[in-house]
Amino acid sequence: MIRSMTGYGRAEAALAGRKLAIEMKSVNHRFLEVSLRLPGNLLPLESEIRRRIGEQFSRGRIEAAFRTDSDGSGELNGRLVLNLPLVRNYHALLSQLKDELQLGDPISLGMIAGLRDAFVSTETTQDPEGLWEGLAPILDEAIGMLVGMREKEGESLHRDLTARLSLIAGFLERIAERAPQVVMDYQKRLVEKVRELAGGMTIDEGRLLQEVAIMADRSDITEEIVRFRSHIDQFTGLLSGKDAAGRKIDFLIQEMGREINTIGSKSGDAEISRNVIEIKSELAKLREQVQNIE
Repeated sequence: MIRSMTGYGRAEAALAGRKLAIEMKSVNHRFLEVSLRLPGNLLPLESEIRRRIGEQFSRGRIEAAFRTDSDGSGELNGRLVLNLPLVRNYHALLSQLKDELQLGDPISLGMIAGLRDAFVSTETTQDPEGLWEGLAPILDEAIGMLVGMREKEGESLHRDLTARLSLIAGFLERIAERAPQVVMDYQKRLVEKVRELAGGMTIDEGRLLQEVAIMADRSDITEEIVRFRSHIDQFTGLLSGKDAAGRKIDFLIQEMGREINTIGSKSGDAEISRNVIEIKSELAKLREQVQNIE
């Protein structure tokens, strides 16, 4: 079953003493593009998160936002610890600067307390592997919801594409029914035209019929009809397949367009031309819808 590239997924749960909410949305894109917004404590897991998302999708731009805030369920919420190695380094550098410039101002507690990263959240000290074990199920839930919505949208697309494909097949069969008569009419008109131009002169009937047959063969659209039917069968198979088929279907629509253009240029019949126009109209609608298929 085909899947759409548009959808939304969300999940939330407690992670390391805080509430984590993951929101995912996807839109059309030629390839897979993943955009992440992560809090600082989840940055070490970025590559793992991208890998997990990439396992489930092949196309579309996916935006995933990870938000954490306190849920009041643990003593570690909002707890800070002293970044002692960094503070010592700050003090040594400040002492060196004081001696170098012969400054009399003391190095105070207030000065050190205001230095960047002198105090850090306990979240930054968490083990990445343990953090991933807690994050993975929440991420999988959000991904699952996004997949489900894309599949549901895909069902609607499937119904629409199948209906339009059925219309196209019907127009093509009308062309196929009309084609033999068109060739016969063309042969008849060609013979009459040649005899009219001969103006009573003796004509080799065998040679005339041979040349007429050659000319009529050039206007025959049987091969194009056969190929078009094959494209319809392939299209139907892709709609029912399990693999992502957006690119393949887009290619088939291009091939259908080439075949119907050839049919239109070969045949000068008014009835066939009307069906050609109908097919081109439906192909344009198919092409627009297919842009949303994964």
